[in-house]
Amino acid sequence: MKGITKIRTDYIRAIEEENWDSLPERPVVAGFINSIAQSLSIDQKQAAALFRRDYPPKTLRVNPKPDLLNKFVWSPRLTFLVGIFVVILAILGYLTFQYLSFIRPPNLEVNTPFENQVIKESKIKVIGSTDADVSIVVNNQPVIVEESGNFLTEIEIYEGTDEIVVTAKSRSGKETVVRRKIIPELD
Repeated sequence: MKGITKIRTDYIRAIEEENWDSLPERPVVAGFINSIAQSLSIDQKQAAALFRRDYPPKTLRVNPKPDLLNKFVWSPRLTFLVGIFVVILAILGYLTFQYLSFIRPPNLEVNTPFENQVIKESKIKVIGSTDADVSIVVNNQPVIVEESGNFLTEIEIYEGTDEIVVTAKSRSGKETVVRRKIIPELD
């Protein structure tokens, strides 16, 4: 029969003896059954039905535990979570920056007068810069601060005045004070 069907005799013998373990995969054996039924002039549908009834299903060997858990996969869910984390981090950073700006005393820089400057006139110009939205007081006199933070005022000096006190006060009530010693030599 090998010559007619071109199937190896050990496969034909295994089919006759129902030795399914020594045969190749199910689709190949189904082809063998069709070829044998055709060469013996047997109904192919009936032979296939008997084969399906008698042939136990084999589980094809597939890797049962693929290494998908160890492989990093960037997913839309991960993108969403990273996005949420970045937004929360940005909000927290902004709030921290604003809080620190609010509780920090204002910057204050006094350009004139200099320390131990000799004053020969009864008026002296006080020039400096600070943060925006800060109120400035020079020797208990309020000073107008420009939007850029620069300020300029002129105060009167008396014989007993030996110090210029510049106070910058922020909206939160924090103060920065700069004291400059002066030496008045009025005429």
